[in-house]
Amino acid sequence: MHQTTRRLTAGAATLAAVSLLLAGCASAPASSNTTGPASAGGTALPVSNGFKPCIVSDSGGFDDKSFNSLGLQGVTDAATALGVDYVKVQSEGESDYQPNMDSLVAQGCTTIVATGYLLADATKAAATANPGVNFLMIDDTSISLPNVKSIVFDTSQSGYLVGYAAASYSKSGIVATYGGAQIPPVTLYMDGFALGVAKYNADKSADVKLLGWNFDTQQGSFTGNFTDTNAAKVLSQGFIEQGADLILPVGGPIYQGTVAAIRDSGKGEALLGVDTDMAVSDPTDADLFLTSIARDMPLSISSVIEDDAAGTFDNAPFVGTLANKGVAISPFHDFADRVDPALQSEIDALQAQIIDGTVTLDSPSAP
Repeated sequence: MHQTTRRLTAGAATLAAVSLLLAGCASAPASSNTTGPASAGGTALPVSNGFKPCIVSDSGGFDDKSFNSLGLQGVTDAATALGVDYVKVQSEGESDYQPNMDSLVAQGCTTIVATGYLLADATKAAATANPGVNFLMIDDTSISLPNVKSIVFDTSQSGYLVGYAAASYSKSGIVATYGGAQIPPVTLYMDGFALGVAKYNADKSADVKLLGWNFDTQQGSFTGNFTDTNAAKVLSQGFIEQGADLILPVGGPIYQGTVAAIRDSGKGEALLGVDTDMAVSDPTDADLFLTSIARDMPLSISSVIEDDAAGTFDNAPFVGTLANKGVAISPFHDFADRVDPALQSEIDALQAQIIDGTVTLDSPSAP
């Protein structure tokens, strides 16, 4: 039977049903300025003279150990493979987006990666004014231009698996999430997480509560930006005071505020990561991460850049899914011997149902 996971009701238990190659719905992607040289290792691919991949961050910065750092990895991986230099420019705030984009064009960049939904306006303006430059727009599909390729990820799918896992692991029966900004790439994670919690409740006749996000109303808790770790800590402390023992921050470096809240609490709460396997990305805090909602940004970005260098750039959007392994649930790492022994097989079965279409997830933020 084909099932569609749609809205959560107030009684989530009544919901009926609710690592990395790239193929996708389109042709598969086979501070101050800093210029980085290509690595000396390996054999560079043949590339036209003057090819220069570049990237502009959002306000989270390249040291966020998450979204922006993954984008930068995609650029550096491509530069290494191609034997070319790259340029990166970091944005301190939204007012930097257009000047930074224009700066990269002026420096002769041939392919520019825009890391994030909030850069869409700056990217559209730069792409319109510079048809000879190609752009990779991450987490946004609103631009319809021949020189702009959207790269997006259906993180509701992997978020669903992590929500189910979190509900299974929670000892208090209360989990929480919050975001940096209420924009679709953020709420998509939160929707999948909420639906996964609801699926666990439906399957197990449980009543795990979710704080910080209401799927029905599309309202929840946000810091307002991707840099305010103090606001993140305050939100996390509030969730902990309400009994939450697992927290999912969605917003790059703001997770560090949750780390601080959990360390201060000392009650054994756990953390859930986004964008990458955070237990690997942040080994200092690996002991806190139950699992993560991961996506393979580096491979998708580097593949498109290499395609561009070979003269095969196209503007068909790429959507990362569980089926093409663009998104995934990361391993349980330090928590592997603390989760229910049956959990992994249950997660595998849910993943298979999403891939074969038995279960579909109806998030209003879906790409």
